[in-house]
Amino acid sequence: MTTTRRKFLTTGALAGAASLAAPAVKAQSTIRWRLQTYAGTSLGAQVAKPAIDMFNAIAGDEMQIDLFYADQLVPTEELFQAMQRGTIDAVQSDDDSMAGPTEVTVFGGYFPFASRYSLDVPALFNDWGLNEIWAEEYERVGVKHISAGSWDPCHFITSSAITSLADLSGKRVFTFPTAGRFLSQFGVVPVTVPWEDVEIALQTGEIDGVAWCGITEAYEVGWADICSHFLTNNISGAWIGHFFANMDRWNELPEHLQNLMATCFEQSHYYRQHWYWAGEARLRTEGDKLELTSIPDADWATVESAAREFWEEIAEESETKARVVQIFKDYNAAMDRAGRPYRYG
Repeated sequence: MTTTRRKFLTTGALAGAASLAAPAVKAQSTIRWRLQTYAGTSLGAQVAKPAIDMFNAIAGDEMQIDLFYADQLVPTEELFQAMQRGTIDAVQSDDDSMAGPTEVTVFGGYFPFASRYSLDVPALFNDWGLNEIWAEEYERVGVKHISAGSWDPCHFITSSAITSLADLSGKRVFTFPTAGRFLSQFGVVPVTVPWEDVEIALQTGEIDGVAWCGITEAYEVGWADICSHFLTNNISGAWIGHFFANMDRWNELPEHLQNLMATCFEQSHYYRQHWYWAGEARLRTEGDKLELTSIPDADWATVESAAREFWEEIAEESETKARVVQIFKDYNAAMDRAGRPYRYG
């Protein structure tokens, strides 16, 4: 076959245009993160997995987060150090359980009587200044505080009835460090075991119960199958938990992935809020595994009064702690003045 000059020029021009129109695409590998939650597998299916699944589905080949449950990569009390050094990229936990080395660690989980309802937590962080304090504290130690959200209230779930303050004395209870520190003045004996070992500890009698959650979680993780009683008085209206990330890894992400992650985690906070809120009422009224008991309000007022003294004790420890305590004071005073539906009685 002979090639004319016209055909050669035409073919060459087309080929050149094609090469200019379709530049080589540099293949990029999927960004992979490892996130460990404080929650075990059964609870994690509610409080963590939906958010991670949502993020992974939207991010697709660009980024994927591998989810690990309580103690699967590192023990819960080592979560912070593992995240700080980059062994884990992100964490879902309260400050208290993961022993974060910050001035706000004591307020994570259940700071006694700081909140009465689950909506108190996002209000405090988004509208009363706690977000800024948490961001400052964690930035100092190389960690990104992504967001805070509320979980369930904190109740005693035990193997025997509690109907008076005297019944608390001697109870060996799995609880949060700060809650244990506060409750010890009433004779409660805080016991620390890995989260996944709580069920066995309840079965063997190593502990008499938990002051770790509300009734929803007790049913979800199986503790309601072992314990017999649920105390309706609580020491906090909502657990304060967070999503965190290693600061360097966070800064490496493009802005749209940062925004996507924050949005999915915010959706997670919202889901937990209504999941717990609905479950607490439904299982109190329809559940058949735990007998409900109460300590008279007049006696429980002693515990609430002690909590205010505990606040003052914490506030004296540092300027930052004093700032947080003052916000709790101002917020709760405002809610009391606002009255119904913000506060009843």
